[in-house]
Amino acid sequence: MEWIGTLKLFVSAVRSGSLSAAGRNLGYSPAAVSRHITALEIQLGTRLLSRSSRKLALTEAGEIYLHQVEKILHQLREANESVTQLQGIPRGILRIHSRMLVGQQIVVPALPDFLRYYPDIKIDLSLSNNVVSLIEQNFDVDIRIGKLDDSALVARRLTPSERIVCVAPSYLIDQKPILTPHDLTTHNCLTYNARIGPAIWKFKAAGDQILEVPVGGSFRTDNGQSILQMLKAGMGIGLMPDWSIREELASGELIRLFTDYQAGYIEFENGVYAVYQKSRQPSPKLKVFVDYLITVFRQRLS
Repeated sequence: MEWIGTLKLFVSAVRSGSLSAAGRNLGYSPAAVSRHITALEIQLGTRLLSRSSRKLALTEAGEIYLHQVEKILHQLREANESVTQLQGIPRGILRIHSRMLVGQQIVVPALPDFLRYYPDIKIDLSLSNNVVSLIEQNFDVDIRIGKLDDSALVARRLTPSERIVCVAPSYLIDQKPILTPHDLTTHNCLTYNARIGPAIWKFKAAGDQILEVPVGGSFRTDNGQSILQMLKAGMGIGLMPDWSIREELASGELIRLFTDYQAGYIEFENGVYAVYQKSRQPSPKLKVFVDYLITVFRQRLS
């Protein structure tokens, strides 16, 4: 369930006075309502509701949160109504192309809730790392890494990003020390197959000095998710976008190397963008999808 659905369950439980009533109002079992509200409390790090066999009561934090959430939901309804009144209900087939890693990790998991919010929209999704032509291949939107220079297209940034050199702690056992980027030449690096020759990782040090380090190892692929799986298995060192390994870094499953260096494609803007054709007014289906993805990224990376 997306966070908005959880907020609606929380408000409904408080206003109706029970988890059962909230479940009936929104089509969930009492156990599911309890599970989602508990997950919300864990995420916030505080108790919102005091539960007893007879009734629910708001904690002090819950009272503050309820007031703010009801304002947010009201503003969201007003925003949705304004868009609907201005442009009509979003509907039709939305043709999306996405780079594979961001598509697999973020776009696809976000689609079920999006389709529940907008039942008149149908999704036609393609995943690849190919450069596509929106016009020739009839895509409404392309989820890309890096901003483009084509003035005929619009690029809305979904999230800023940086590249991070990372490794599983298990790989470091009995390995040579990794103190500077130059040490990577003696380690197993898991590289992306861009078909442009040997892999070279660039680093910017203090004073804007640029280091170019040739790397290689036992695994090369054109699929970022595969590199992530090999990293987690302790098979080597990788260069990954920060949004793709946020959970692994937080849990300690992966650790970051070279915090004093900016890594990756130094001359390249690494943010994630939704790219679409320029027009006076984007279609309702396209506008709500891009706005939704911005919210998804914000929630995931907050």
